[in-house]
Amino acid sequence: MASTGVARTGNNLQQRNFIPEVWSMRMQAKFYASTVVPAITNTDWEGEIKESGSVVHIRIRPTVPVDDYIVNQDISYSDLEDEKLTLNIDKAKMFAFKCDDVDKAQMDIKVMEEATTDANFQMKIAIDNDVLANIHASATTDTGTLQWTKVNVLELIVDIATNLDELNVPKEGRWGVMAPWQFGLVSKSDLKDASLAGDSKSVLRSKNDYVGTIAGFMFYESNILAGASVATSAVPTHSLFGTKHAVAFASQLKKVERIRQLQNTFGAAIRGLNVYGYQVVKADALVDAPAFK
Repeated sequence: MASTGVARTGNNLQQRNFIPEVWSMRMQAKFYASTVVPAITNTDWEGEIKESGSVVHIRIRPTVPVDDYIVNQDISYSDLEDEKLTLNIDKAKMFAFKCDDVDKAQMDIKVMEEATTDANFQMKIAIDNDVLANIHASATTDTGTLQWTKVNVLELIVDIATNLDELNVPKEGRWGVMAPWQFGLVSKSDLKDASLAGDSKSVLRSKNDYVGTIAGFMFYESNILAGASVATSAVPTHSLFGTKHAVAFASQLKKVERIRQLQNTFGAAIRGLNVYGYQVVKADALVDAPAFK
């Protein structure tokens, strides 16, 4: 008796026969959350990663005291303090997927390549989730949980810029990350006038996740901020502001391997491993601004 189909396990559908079918060569569009970690962190020590579990020692520029000079008085020499911070490469993310030989025989599209592309995006999103969920807790400045409206959004952003000024944080390279609902307030506010933003173009534009410049901050939009989808007084959105000096980040894709024949099934697989670490190294240059609607 002829077989009427191929039994599949897991999430695979049952194929009732081997009658050729026409497969669309155009894969359905897939939307991804915007990732911002590469834009808001520094990667000065990324080249020093050797393997998972590595420790990168970051030297801190010493502070040299300045005293009054008095003629004929012996000069007193201060000792330089050799301070260091530690960046631990103690995190890792991986992916692994397989494609049965039967699937490959019946498909004309390059599923493995498309899945690898998706895995790359998912890896970036997973790392952004980790970093953005944790760094706000180490910020020197916490604005306190505040309600953001289209009326006060400009004032709140300017106040945050002033906080950084008072901590002598350089104006160059300042960034801000806010949730889509916060940029909705920007769109409804007077900030749609480009002159208020100190920008030659309206801030109401978007190129990938970069939105525009407001009060000296280069702004990025992210759905991945802690509390971005909730934004209540109990669970606020932790919008972030700072400079690249604030957070050190190092990541390295250690392996991407193709296994041409799996042991327990007729199929091939691809797996990848990414090791990384991050550390708030200049807390004064990072602001946590918990916000709710």
